Amino acid sequence: MRLRSLGVALAAAAALIALPTTHPPAAAAETPLSQGKSATASSEENAGTAAAKGVDGDTGTRWSSAATDDQWFQVDLGATASVTQVVLDWETAYGKDYKIQISKDGSAWTDLKSVTGSDGGADTLDVSGQGRYVRMLGVHRATQWGYSLWEFQVFGTTGGGTQPTCGTANAAQGRPATASSTENAGTPASAAFDGNTGTRWSSQASDPQWLQVDLGAAKDLCKVDLTWEAAYGKDFQIQASADGQSWNTLKSVTGATGGTASYDVSGSGRYVRILGTARGTGYGYSLWEVAVHTGGTGTPPIEGGGDLGPNVIVVDPSTPNLQQKFDDVFKQQESSQFGTGRYQFLLKPGTYNGINAQVGFYTSISGLGMNPDDTQINGDVTVDAGWFNGNATQNFWRSAENLAIRPSNGDDRWAVAQAAPFRRIHVQGGLNLAPNGYGWASGGYIADSKIDGTVGPYSQQQWYTRDSSVGGWTNGVWNMTFSGVQGAPATNFDSGPYTTLDTTPVSREKPFLYLDGSTYKVFVPAKRTGARGVSWPANAGTSLPLDQFYVVKPGATAGTINAALAQGLNLLFTPGVYHLDRTIDVTRANTVVLGLGLATLIPDNGVDAMHVADVDGVKLAGFLIDAGPVNSDTLLRIGDPGSGADHSANPTSMQDVFVRIGGAGPGLATNSVVVNSNNVIIDHTWLWRADHGSGVGWDTNRADYGLRVNGDDVLATGLFVEHFNKYDVYWSGERGRTIFFQNEKAYDAPNAAAITHDGIVGYAAYKVADTVGTHEAWGLGSYCNYTSDPSIVQAHGFQVPTTSGIKMHDLLVISLGGKGQYAHVVNSTGAATSGTDTVPSKITSFP
Repeated sequence: MRLRSLGVALAAAAALIALPTTHPPAAAAETPLSQGKSATASSEENAGTAAAKGVDGDTGTRWSSAATDDQWFQVDLGATASVTQVVLDWETAYGKDYKIQISKDGSAWTDLKSVTGSDGGADTLDVSGQGRYVRMLGVHRATQWGYSLWEFQVFGTTGGGTQPTCGTANAAQGRPATASSTENAGTPASAAFDGNTGTRWSSQASDPQWLQVDLGAAKDLCKVDLTWEAAYGKDFQIQASADGQSWNTLKSVTGATGGTASYDVSGSGRYVRILGTARGTGYGYSLWEVAVHTGGTGTPPIEGGGDLGPNVIVVDPSTPNLQQKFDDVFKQQESSQFGTGRYQFLLKPGTYNGINAQVGFYTSISGLGMNPDDTQINGDVTVDAGWFNGNATQNFWRSAENLAIRPSNGDDRWAVAQAAPFRRIHVQGGLNLAPNGYGWASGGYIADSKIDGTVGPYSQQQWYTRDSSVGGWTNGVWNMTFSGVQGAPATNFDSGPYTTLDTTPVSREKPFLYLDGSTYKVFVPAKRTGARGVSWPANAGTSLPLDQFYVVKPGATAGTINAALAQGLNLLFTPGVYHLDRTIDVTRANTVVLGLGLATLIPDNGVDAMHVADVDGVKLAGFLIDAGPVNSDTLLRIGDPGSGADHSANPTSMQDVFVRIGGAGPGLATNSVVVNSNNVIIDHTWLWRADHGSGVGWDTNRADYGLRVNGDDVLATGLFVEHFNKYDVYWSGERGRTIFFQNEKAYDAPNAAAITHDGIVGYAAYKVADTVGTHEAWGLGSYCNYTSDPSIVQAHGFQVPTTSGIKMHDLLVISLGGKGQYAHVVNSTGAATSGTDTVPSKITSFP
């Protein structure tokens, strides 16, 4: 560290604040415990200054944060260590005041050192503590920029003072290998990992080139042996990666002379590569053999893949008593609205005759083919409302996916309410969305499906259909919205219920599990722009083998889940209820988090359930977050506060992700979902503050906000948000778009005073912030049912700035049976509702 004035030093000493020492690390040649390990941060200035750059051993790369004071940089050492020294090599944008902290679990932190008045350069801090995680917690920046570190080095010993042993086995032998190029067919990448010193890989004669091996699972790496042919690498790096995309440098070598050499390394990863930057000859790079050695650090890697757990029922057409299996689960789940049972039926490809799969609460049925027609049901997949006296308004939390259905009587019945997606289905006939007897119904959502016959919504109050085809559509009650649907009716919102967009501007279908032969894989569909009609059988996208997923089963802890994510594994939640004692942190680009059977996450003790970093292409799909009895700030957060990166080429998406506050018991959360990242796709979500069930009351299950959007260019397709104490949707990002919105205001507002703010009675169901210049939405409805005080007159359903960039299409407000009224539709525009006849007040265009 640079010298400071004696006066400053004495003042700091008098305040008993620890100052950085000025001597270099005791063992300059020692490899830091932190080098090459998994690093995360509160924010990253841009893709070129990622957290991993701060522990890569390269003093020419750096991590830098967003330009605010409260930032942190954290490294996972991979195992508990006795930490003796931390070295911070600051870039020009340094931290003036900061803390060094340590944690055993990445959640509860202990201060090792507090630093005030640092003037940058290299800060070398002698510390003493034990833990697996070490972080720099910034308090005050020294410049107007963020915090920026060339390197963050942690020194000490692991395993109670003993270093791990390095194995003699070659973990790379016989593993899949790839390379940037090959000289010819006789020198493939695989030849460097075949255990045969008479075969070799060789590249084209140019710089740079690389050779890479997939170890099959994350490993603790301790040594790499290279046996060069005459065409050797003079300068190269040995690197590791959790996902084969983001790389940490374990060793940089310059001036090598070929032959056989061994390099001690410290790090972890599933993928190892040799990145050549300068050749030693005029030829390419050529290696006879590469051996990778691994060693234990006390924390064995988490294996991907495995069985799918006890609540996944896999069947084929020859399964004995198949109808009984469906009936047994339905009997248990038919009316279990707030129960703990969770089930997933997976149907192997084939033809199923005479089946009626009735689908109850927390039950999903899916085909395991690559295409819906691979799994043919000559019978029915049925949802009806006999359990609730023919009323389908509470048929929540269930799904059907990736099947072909030839209904036994010509029409399949799918009488559902919210949170019951019908995806990737081929109905070889018609589809009836109403319960038997045409009782009340309040749904629903269809995507990527083909219905050969006519869809009859009948008593359905509202419905959204996306990127599908229908043989016809008959009637509807209030709000039937379509985008990218072949055969959809024309818009007639002024006199009817229809809003139709020819295409969906941006969409990506939900990931799904399928069988490739006898191997489970997850297919991740590609992004579509201007979509119309189904995505299959073309199926653009990527297949991921199951061994790239941590298959999460009931009893798994958040610590294990986060460790799996840190290793580079994706998550597949099997059906069950998961209590979380810490936040699930998704920090890696392109991570898939997929739930089966409405897997349910419950945060305990007021933690947030899940945070997603501001990275490209994360896919969240098919799970429920249930608020716990201690208030959480935000149940699901996508992107860190202040996120600003452009993700338009590869957006993050959340699909069939549902949030519930109360109903199954008291639940509290200030925010349900907060989206800070740009370009996020919100495709079918139901965010519900419960109006019935257990633990329901104005303060008992208080939740102020349903969805808050701070990111720019966010698109919502199929947005269901209900009953929040304040704004159901608050949108402050620019260029946001919503296609279909369904809302009910909180039934239990005790009186008008309780919801009056800024001189306005009632919080808008959908508010666009006054600072927003551009926003557009289609097919939006808000309903009031003020059962606690029917005299409440809500000022409006929608509140938006009145500027040329704000365009709202086809909006309605409705008083349900006269329990409360709306004075206007949007701002002070639109006729008031009145009486008890449940007649909508509409606006087709605003302003």
